[in-house]
Amino acid sequence: MVDLSIEIEASQQTVWRIQTGIDQWPTWQKNVSQARLSGPLAVGSTFQWETHGLPIVSTIREVDPMRRIVWGGPAQGIEGVHVWTITPTSKGVVVHTTESWDGPPVAADPDGMRAALTSSLNAWLADLKATAEAAN
Repeated sequence: MVDLSIEIEASQQTVWRIQTGIDQWPTWQKNVSQARLSGPLAVGSTFQWETHGLPIVSTIREVDPMRRIVWGGPAQGIEGVHVWTITPTSKGVVVHTTESWDGPPVAADPDGMRAALTSSLNAWLADLKATAEAAN
């Protein structure tokens, strides 16, 4: 599991809109080449996306508007669960992400997989911060 946070000087509404605008991810995330939400932003909806050349189908598991979204799904033997929370602060928000991976590829190289996941999430948070602060 990897657990990271970042402070963003932007409104909760701005950060939520950017983070949950799945179809727009490739426009602001360097590592996401495509993303398409099938249906509404709601529990049970799926989205197809590609990051680092890896095609993924994720299912939305929880939506608490403006505050929390959870999705997960399998990709090449890895079962991932990704939790995002957005908490207001006096200057904007803190975005907290927790992602866990499980499966044979993770068991075979736990340190390498953790390093890859940490790098990926740090890039996502940095891109989210830059995009939200520019939009605010």
